[in-house]
Amino acid sequence: MGRTSVGLVSDTHGWLDEKVCEVFKDVAHIVHAGDIGQEAVIHRLEEVAPVTVVRGNIDGGELRFYPLEASVMVASKKISALHIAGSPKRPRPAARELISRLRPDVLVVGHSHIPVVGKVGPTLWINPGAAGRVGFHTERYAAILHIEDDGSFAMDRVLLGPRSASLEKGDR
Repeated sequence: MGRTSVGLVSDTHGWLDEKVCEVFKDVAHIVHAGDIGQEAVIHRLEEVAPVTVVRGNIDGGELRFYPLEASVMVASKKISALHIAGSPKRPRPAARELISRLRPDVLVVGHSHIPVVGKVGPTLWINPGAAGRVGFHTERYAAILHIEDDGSFAMDRVLLGPRSASLEKGDR
């Protein structure tokens, strides 16, 4: 059957680099871990693959209706998302509670803008890094999680370029 791939993205802050859509063109599903910024980001991702999304701390207005946490089954693996979660070494209480309650195989998080891969118990913890142009990060990232036929995981970190690429005056 082959591997099943899932695109992971976070912290777009209202701007989606078309490179994200290009590198996600063959994924079965996309998870956006919050700080979406504009509904158009999700609509564009939905043109590529089905999307599971959670809202982040900047997501008000029309985005306030997205859930704070979400889960999806992909290739018999439960993938959950939560925007503010801490780190795998120091998970915030909400992240610990979600892992205890839902027992996901993978937890996709955002907020820190820092790419991280770790484990909390049996749960694989992934922060793909920030894909948007707003924040303190210097490079923009996304990730592709591969679920192998044997149930194991592999991952590609996708460097999208410098944060300031095509930054226009007034972008938020």
